[in-house]
Amino acid sequence: MSDESIADRIERLVGEEHELRHREQADSKNEERLEADQERLRAVELDRCWDLLRQRRALRGAGANPEDAHVRDADTVERYLQ
Repeated sequence: MSDESIADRIERLVGEEHELRHREQADSKNEERLEADQERLRAVELDRCWDLLRQRRALRGAGANPEDAHVRDADTVERYLQ
């Protein structure tokens, strides 16, 4: 996977996240749709993609192979300090 393909995925996920947040407001009166939107929003893997891209850049900067980067599990990524 290239940095460009990861960056493209990030852009698509950001767009989807914005759309879901907007729909979440519109669906607030429909419990079933609201729940579905909230579930999808939780499943968005944006943080994991950013983490992978940062790993690749760090490996490249250190003279290592960026292909050695790997997607970390959601629990690990979610615990990072901002």
